[in-house]
Amino acid sequence: MYKTSPVRALGAPGLGGDEAQVLRRAGVGDGLPFLLGPDGSYDLELNRFVRELDGWGVRSEHTREAYARDLMLFGRFLHEHRGGRSIWDAGQDDLRAYKRARRRTKGFTVSASTWNRFIAALDKWVKWAIHEELIEAQPFRMVEKTVLTARGLVRVLFNAEREVEDSAGPVRFLAYEDYLVWRDVGLRGQLPDGSPDPSWRGRHGERNAVFADLLVCTGMRLREASSLLVTEVPPLAQRRLTGDLNLPATITKRSRPRTVFVSRRVLRDLHHYVDIERDELVERRRAAGAYGCTDAWMGVRSVGKTALTLVEDGRSRPYSRVTIEERQRLCRVGDDGPGGPLWLWLGEDGLPLSRSTWQAVFRRANERCARFGLDLVVHPHALRHTFAVHMLGLLLRQTVRALRMEPGETLMSQQVKRLLVGDPLRKLQLLLGHRQRETVFVYLDVLDEAQEIVLSALREWDEQAEALSRVRLEDGAAA
Repeated sequence: MYKTSPVRALGAPGLGGDEAQVLRRAGVGDGLPFLLGPDGSYDLELNRFVRELDGWGVRSEHTREAYARDLMLFGRFLHEHRGGRSIWDAGQDDLRAYKRARRRTKGFTVSASTWNRFIAALDKWVKWAIHEELIEAQPFRMVEKTVLTARGLVRVLFNAEREVEDSAGPVRFLAYEDYLVWRDVGLRGQLPDGSPDPSWRGRHGERNAVFADLLVCTGMRLREASSLLVTEVPPLAQRRLTGDLNLPATITKRSRPRTVFVSRRVLRDLHHYVDIERDELVERRRAAGAYGCTDAWMGVRSVGKTALTLVEDGRSRPYSRVTIEERQRLCRVGDDGPGGPLWLWLGEDGLPLSRSTWQAVFRRANERCARFGLDLVVHPHALRHTFAVHMLGLLLRQTVRALRMEPGETLMSQQVKRLLVGDPLRKLQLLLGHRQRETVFVYLDVLDEAQEIVLSALREWDEQAEALSRVRLEDGAAA
């Protein structure tokens, strides 16, 4: 599997010196994966499927790469172990043989979730190929199963070779005190006792720290937080405790827009990065000519809270219609020339930071903590879990307090349960951007005091309800 690079395409023969425009017309963006056959040939239709995955519900760059890699490995297996067969000729026997190789070969066994991701990629390819009339019918055996969904019991078709998922491991999250130690030692370059480390040579500790704070205080995914534009940062309002950060559908999972709330402290640090460190970097790189007018950039004439105006067509375009790939190419253009990228997070070269770079930042922070004997291994998604667990605890306590503030009202025990469990979980579901409320149930299992809170509140309610019942019975008898 390979990735497209418009920069490396410069000067390629047969493109007439218009390489960037040719790739753009073909719907090929920077970093888009593509597949080559064993003989180096380019399968036009299979690579068209990879390019069109976003139109089939796969908008995550990571998932698109994973699907392309899965299909590449299947194609390699078919060529090497199934008589040189291509994916277009594969059938049920080929899929079973591949399953034996991937799931039953000692020392090379992949997990059920990894296998099922390949099955999802294969099923997506089959649906696309049938729709495009490239194959006549489903080449693999499907079975019908009844599953429980939000709409009740539904009969759905599954690939017969799909596996039962391995039991999920425990949710990995941090105590907030541990997070602060990891952030300050790993990202800011402090010593474990909080003092400065004279040997620290990091240049972007504050930028990295505010990025991690943004993840842990909002529950955003790495894809979402790393794809923000500087114009989407909420203003630092004088009388507000939080800032509303609207995430458009083009950067969220399953294209579900939502709003997250940034605490005033984190928002203040974020503005400090934008107004000082980032602004100085952009001006320095601008003076060095880093943002010269090239086909690599999309010029922006003006920006607003919800939309921007492109130089190319002069039309207003809402953020909800700007893809991640386009966001990376947005650049302000004024009367005095290019004014710098709109991408919020920039590297030392003044160019947009990728998700892989952020993963490297976290990895280096983990390595630094390990050198000091700190058993703290943190990944971006662990900060999302940390937010979820601590937020659920706060929401449960808030609900308990709300119930205690209404002693005169009578509620049935089931209503109390709904308030204690349903309402907080619904709020958490919206904050995290999950489609089903059941997805956040897992956080109840790791919240140390959750069961104690629920049971003690229900016990307290039952005692009050019983006391009220006795009072009413006594009043009735006296009457």
